[in-house]
Amino acid sequence: MFACGVYGFITRKNMIAMLVSLELMLNAVDINFVVFNRYLFPGAFEGMFFTLFAIAIAAAETALAIAIIINIFRAEKNIDVRNLDKMKF
Repeated sequence: MFACGVYGFITRKNMIAMLVSLELMLNAVDINFVVFNRYLFPGAFEGMFFTLFAIAIAAAETALAIAIIINIFRAEKNIDVRNLDKMKF
């Protein structure tokens, strides 16, 4: 799942598709936290708590990224990464 996210992030030029690929990578990491915690320490919940914290951070990051993408679209009328060459519009 992580490899699919990396492939999507590298090959896509649309910012929304890149954001979805980034979320796919973050979800793969969260699944690994839970699985390894359950495998190595069957009675502990640290991996699950850390995963819930990571999901909350990912949700905030996604909201911020979508706000940035919307502002770029309003200014440039395009969200293709290849056409963006300056940060200040």
